[in-house]
Amino acid sequence: MKKNVKIRLFKDNGRYSAPVFVGLNDYTALIPRGVEVSVPYAVAKMLEESQQQDAATALLITRMTGEYEVRAAEMG
Repeated sequence: MKKNVKIRLFKDNGRYSAPVFVGLNDYTALIPRGVEVSVPYAVAKMLEESQQQDAATALLITRMTGEYEVRAAEMG
């Protein structure tokens, strides 16, 4: 984890306002939201992949909810 990159985590006044704890190997940090910070490249990559997985999960939940509602309507 030698190369550092600058990142800025999304911040709002609700769910996305608390700092984010990250731990990777011997690196740990509490990363504030809404300000630019420098982190190791591997940490930035891990956070990016986590955001992509969150988006994929949200899409899956939306799709499955729609399927459930269709089946529920067919039954009743």
